[in-house]
Amino acid sequence: MPRERRALATAVKEIRARRGLTQEQVATAAGVSRGYLGELEQGRRRPSFEGLVRVARALDVELVELIQTYEARLREGR
Repeated sequence: MPRERRALATAVKEIRARRGLTQEQVATAAGVSRGYLGELEQGRRRPSFEGLVRVARALDVELVELIQTYEARLREGR
């Protein structure tokens, strides 16, 4: 899996866990299937910009926080 996808997957999963949300809750709020969100968290999905915005809103974070977390995980190699 490309390191960029792995970093995004880790960022989404980490923020979701920190917020105490289930995949189902986030997927419903984002208007995507739980399967889609699961694939995103496994690094098997490349979301569009709109998809990232929807997931960030569903996680109740600003897009910039999601991107900053992604950048941090990318630097860490996670």
